[in-house]
Amino acid sequence: MSHVAYELGTQPACWERAAELAPARRAVLPQPGERTAIVGCGTSYYMARAAAVLREEAGQGETDAFPASEFPRHRRYDRVVALTRSGTTTEVLDLLAGLRDAGVPTTAVVGDPATPVMTAADELVVLDFADEQSVVQTRFATTALTLLRAHVGLHTAAVVADARTALVEPLPDGIAGRGQFTFLGRGWSVGLADEAALKMREAALSWAESYPAMEYRHGPISVSGPGTVTWSLDEDPDGLAEQVRATGAQWVPGRLDPLAELVRVHRLALAVAAHRQLDPDAPRHLTRSVILTTGEEAVR
Repeated sequence: MSHVAYELGTQPACWERAAELAPARRAVLPQPGERTAIVGCGTSYYMARAAAVLREEAGQGETDAFPASEFPRHRRYDRVVALTRSGTTTEVLDLLAGLRDAGVPTTAVVGDPATPVMTAADELVVLDFADEQSVVQTRFATTALTLLRAHVGLHTAAVVADARTALVEPLPDGIAGRGQFTFLGRGWSVGLADEAALKMREAALSWAESYPAMEYRHGPISVSGPGTVTWSLDEDPDGLAEQVRATGAQWVPGRLDPLAELVRVHRLALAVAAHRQLDPDAPRHLTRSVILTTGEEAVR
């Protein structure tokens, strides 16, 4: 079994532990009314986007999300939360250092605390039980999101139950042989749709894209046709399923909690990788953490 296959299968248990941990770490996470930014890189950025929407939906306060490299340093926030599995990513560490100099309180949600983030952030929430050996992120990202979701009162036991279902129910027939995938989300699940497409690119080298569901009619549906898949992670807009099917594409409706639907996509990515005889533990051109040298930073 690959590392990523094992790790994605442990997600329900990790989510339960994160939900249990959330009350104990309440003081170092954003407080109601605080103007907050959540940052990350790659997968962690997509989780930050989902968490930001959830926090605002819960009435907890204005919340933005940014890639760490694109954080608007001219804006003022009451707290910045950084999601970082490795605790070593250059852009995150550089941002935390700058925020400390500016006097902005920071909290890092991290998988491995024995890393430079220990001293870069003011506060830590350690999810070492969700850390991973794989390059391709699954359980750390969804566990970090579950922590933030539980913190604003939007996590339930039903989410974990849906994740267990997502791990055992069969994938749609013939889907692993398809050549093109599109993922759709609504509200907080738009970030999850972006993450779903990223997983397909990373683990299976698939042609994959993602959109807000209501935007799909505004051009992207033109690429749908026989051999393509459109997968909805959330509530389907009226009539969209029928329009997609009319193109000859395969439509996969979202039936579970959107985070559990992402677990289904994790399984899909492995199935497509196996179909293409790829090793998901060795994604092309990727490393577990992006650590830039001074010269590389100057080139960026």
